[in-house]
Amino acid sequence: MKILLLEDDVMIGSAVQAALMREGFAVDWAQRLGDALAMPTEHGYVLAVLDLGLPDGDGLSLVRRLRARQDEMPLLLMTARDALADRVAGLDQGADDYLIKPFEVDELLARVRALVRRRQGGSKQRAGAGDVQLDLATRELLLRGERVALTAREYALLHALLDRPGAVLSRSELEERIYAWGEEVSSNAVDTLIYTLRKKLPDELILNVRGLGWRIAPAWLRTVADAR
Repeated sequence: MKILLLEDDVMIGSAVQAALMREGFAVDWAQRLGDALAMPTEHGYVLAVLDLGLPDGDGLSLVRRLRARQDEMPLLLMTARDALADRVAGLDQGADDYLIKPFEVDELLARVRALVRRRQGGSKQRAGAGDVQLDLATRELLLRGERVALTAREYALLHALLDRPGAVLSRSELEERIYAWGEEVSSNAVDTLIYTLRKKLPDELILNVRGLGWRIAPAWLRTVADAR
């Protein structure tokens, strides 16, 4: 899953980006409003974390633009403006949540997780195929009831496959879900992640469809309700 981060302070932006990446998100970080406006919208962000005071404008203008084109992506404002009027204005113009600087990273991550769950329907707590389940709240793998440690990118890749059970995802589609825009990606990066995941998962769970990409094997596909 990919997040758009708009923050001009390098120290804050670096800390937030690193924290989100540890959670398994890919992060496109823009430091100016113009850069954020130029980000390709087809990347399908699940959330945007936006600063308001920027060198070339106000982050609220991005909020207004997104809502004007009926973009329902959750928006979390992250700003030092702590006046009630500022908070009300941000929420009234379409933001979903508001976090005052300085803040604890753990609180930011909790708010991000809550907004992502809300977008996914709120009640959906797991993505699963048979005995393989991803706990969307804790971002852990449950394999036949046992918790298995995944790296952030292993989690992101497996989530991408389980999020579209049965669908074949190409290399480029997986790269878009896992890596940030402009991030240098080696030609065998996805293959390496698939290899490390297969060492932790049951045999033949992840199938290679020659020339097309990868999918979850049909034999493993069951609804989460059936798997419980």
